[in-house]
Amino acid sequence: MANTPVSLSIAARMTLNMHSLNNEGGERNQIQTRMVDIVGDDGLLHTVNAISGDMLKHVLMEHFYRRAREEGLSLCAGCQQFDANRINADSDFMKGAGNTGAALIDGLLERCAMDDVGGILVTEGGRSVPRKSVCEFGWVVALPERVRTDSYFHVKYALERGPGATRKEESDEHKGANLGQSIFHRPASSGVYAVVCHVELSRVGYNDITQNYAISAEERQRRTRVLLESLLYSFLELNGAMRSTQLPHLLALEGFISTSDTATPAPLVSPLLGGSDEPQAYREQAEAIVRALNGTGPQHVRLQTFDTLAEFSQQMRSLIDSITPEGASA
Repeated sequence: MANTPVSLSIAARMTLNMHSLNNEGGERNQIQTRMVDIVGDDGLLHTVNAISGDMLKHVLMEHFYRRAREEGLSLCAGCQQFDANRINADSDFMKGAGNTGAALIDGLLERCAMDDVGGILVTEGGRSVPRKSVCEFGWVVALPERVRTDSYFHVKYALERGPGATRKEESDEHKGANLGQSIFHRPASSGVYAVVCHVELSRVGYNDITQNYAISAEERQRRTRVLLESLLYSFLELNGAMRSTQLPHLLALEGFISTSDTATPAPLVSPLLGGSDEPQAYREQAEAIVRALNGTGPQHVRLQTFDTLAEFSQQMRSLIDSITPEGASA
């Protein structure tokens, strides 16, 4: 495809207030937030709040599913129902799948855009054939000393008085003495988080076994555009736990988008670099890497910085609109 980057990386610092998108479970009436241990820019270990890369990947695939249906992209029977088993749940495909791993992957790529970009391990029929995801997400981790998690008291009132309830019982209910009340604690975290993402755009529709594309250039272009749109939407609408009453406040987003139109990788530098003292250190290092990769020759590697969610959206939109099939003008 003309004008299509081979790879794309995103690194950003995201300020989220009052979110509880990813929790570890609960103990009695206490929901436990997800915490991880990291080495900070100061070289010391820190325990910080985090959101798993699995969560962001799921958010991306939800957006891709909705856009794929709107655009009429090919989806297997499992993905049409947003089944977690995806193509493994497509009995018609599995019955007619080829005998070799290469033939199976060719059929998978032709049949389903979601399994193409999202990856899948085909396990039906005694097989074990992997399709590696085109997208890679790291943990979204808070910067040390720039995050706080608190637990907030909630209660569900159950004022169910029978016809024979006495005035004393009714009074006790309103004082909180009724055992029908459910008391629980919910966590909410606010802080600055580091986000990293890498997308191998050249692998859309590509069979890693045969080393050939299984779909047309036009279909690859359509899938790539929907994938990048879905990636943009993943930042605009973060899904996860407890959004019905704890919808996150996305206050700020700043970082960079790097792209490469050759086998040279699109640089990715963790936004944890620089900590709180040097907030631009990771962007400055990425810019230096791009200069070193390009040298004095053609500028195959590019980097754009953004300081707001609006700028990020505009840059992603420009990238999406630049993708055209071979032979077409941008």
